[in-house]
Amino acid sequence: MTSAELLTLSPVMPVVVADEIEPAAEVAKALLAGGITVIELTLRTPVALAAIEHIASEVPGIVVGAGTVTTPTQARQAADAGAAFLVTPGCTDALLAGAEDTGLPFLPGVATVSEAMRLAENGLDSLKFFPAEANGGVAALRAIEGPLPDLRFCPTGGITEHSAPGYLALPNVGCVGGSWLTPRDAIAARDWARIERLAARARSLAG
Repeated sequence: MTSAELLTLSPVMPVVVADEIEPAAEVAKALLAGGITVIELTLRTPVALAAIEHIASEVPGIVVGAGTVTTPTQARQAADAGAAFLVTPGCTDALLAGAEDTGLPFLPGVATVSEAMRLAENGLDSLKFFPAEANGGVAALRAIEGPLPDLRFCPTGGITEHSAPGYLALPNVGCVGGSWLTPRDAIAARDWARIERLAARARSLAG
C-alpha cells in the first residue's frame, strides 16, 4: 500500500485515543462492521503501542496505523507493533528520515504551503493538513490546490460529521480524519452499536 492508496481506503479515517488495550479491538470491530476499513490509533496514551499490536492481531480486516508520531523512535516502535502506516502532526527532517526508514506509507503533517512544498521536493504527494479548521479549513485547501495541484490531503483537526462533506468535495482531498466516529463516552460505555452506526454514516459520505 502506498500513501496515495491510504487516502482512498475510507472517506473518513477514524482518529482514536485508546485508554485501554482490550476495548481497542472492539472499537476496530465496530468500525469494520460499519464499513470503515482503516483506523488511526494515536500515540497519546501509555497503552497505545500495545493497543495497535492487539488490533493488528485480533482484527485483521482493518488497516491499523499509528497517529501523533512525533519522533523517529516512535515511528520504529509503531512499525514493530504492527502498524501498517504512520501519521504525523508535523514533520521535521529527523522524523521524515525515521518514517521513511520504516518502509511504511505515511502521511506527514503540514500547516503551510512552504511545508507542503518542502515535502513535495522530497517526493511526497500525500499529506495530512493539520490542524485543519484552525488553519483555514476548506477555504485554505481550495487555495492551496491552485499552486500545488499534484498534492492530496487528509485534513484533520476540528472536522465534524457536518463539515466533512465540504472537505471531501475538494479535488485535493482524499479523506478526512475525525474523532467523532469513536466518542470516548461510547467507548467507556462499551456502546459498540453506536460506533457502528456512526461508522456507517461516515462511510456514506463517500457519496
